[in-house]
Amino acid sequence: MSGEERIDEAARLMLDFAERTGLSSARAKCRYLWTDAFAVRNFVALARATGEARFGELALRLVEQVHHVLGRHREDDPRRGWISGLDAKEGELHPTRGGLRIGKRLPERRSDEPVDEQLEWERDGQYFHYLTQWMQALDQISLWTRQPRFNLWVRELAETAHAAFARGSRTGARRLVWKMSIDLSRALVPSMGQHDPLDGFITCLELRATASLLSRTPSGPSLDAAVAELSTMIEDRQWATADPLGLGGLLLDACRVERLRRLGVPVGDRLFEDLLAASVAGLAYYSRRSDLLEPPTRRLAFRELGLAIGLAGAEDLNGPLAELAALRPHFALGSAIAAFWLDPEHRRNPTWMEHRDINEVMLATSLGIERVGAAAPAKPEA
Repeated sequence: MSGEERIDEAARLMLDFAERTGLSSARAKCRYLWTDAFAVRNFVALARATGEARFGELALRLVEQVHHVLGRHREDDPRRGWISGLDAKEGELHPTRGGLRIGKRLPERRSDEPVDEQLEWERDGQYFHYLTQWMQALDQISLWTRQPRFNLWVRELAETAHAAFARGSRTGARRLVWKMSIDLSRALVPSMGQHDPLDGFITCLELRATASLLSRTPSGPSLDAAVAELSTMIEDRQWATADPLGLGGLLLDACRVERLRRLGVPVGDRLFEDLLAASVAGLAYYSRRSDLLEPPTRRLAFRELGLAIGLAGAEDLNGPLAELAALRPHFALGSAIAAFWLDPEHRRNPTWMEHRDINEVMLATSLGIERVGAAAPAKPEA
């Protein structure tokens, strides 16, 4: 595909998503935090690549919808208003102060209900790794619009998330729990995601860098305490994984660390090299598995596409490191995954349709539209 063809296909996928989920139509608003975080970044990338105002308008409209849907209590919840507990006026000024719901179809588990591990996947609440995805999306909005309010909102979200999810363990060490209740008052799943503290650390550094770029004296949370504690949590941890979605995230984290290093932000002496080494180890293992030989009905597209997105981002990394040389032979894998799911025949099955929104949004991302649009930093009027 040429760059223009990739942009056209991504635009078609994203406009369909906008109409289907109530963003550009009168349909019911179907908001889901992970999918919407990728969608915001896609719309910004399309606005840059095409210069068309409609994509920027969709990005800003989506931010507003996410905050007003996932920043407020569910319609089937007896509680009303902002999940932060702020009144209507203050909630509008600080829509992320209470965090953001996942957007799962079932209400969260009540405090008197027994844990059902399978059912928990379908229940609402707050995920730290979804919140960091939204932080990255709002950071892109901040940089694109140059409006400090978006950066304030995202730093308030980061401060809230760190304060709620960081807990002590039986050993006394601090860690992040995986899932919290909607109001952040209790842990629903106390285990920690493998990459959650890493994502939190890198994201907080990015948000502070953006705050400094937008204002000489930014108001709001400094995130100094969060950065300090998260840096302790990532010391001597093992990042390697064979999960394709986790691998893709690891590669993107390496790209983000490299960007921070170019900005002169201290990120640790060997974090970049460690992330690359972990990625290479995971890819060596994953490439020997038979997952990609399975029929489409037995594959989860969005997990594979996460890897394709990470590999596409890593193609821009360069340098003499041995880890980079070991990474390059795997780049064709990302292109192969994207090409497989671009085939309409592979999308005509119940497995694809069950996760259609997240699949199509991440398929659009895998087309590299952020890279195509990076050379044209068009932005809306302030």
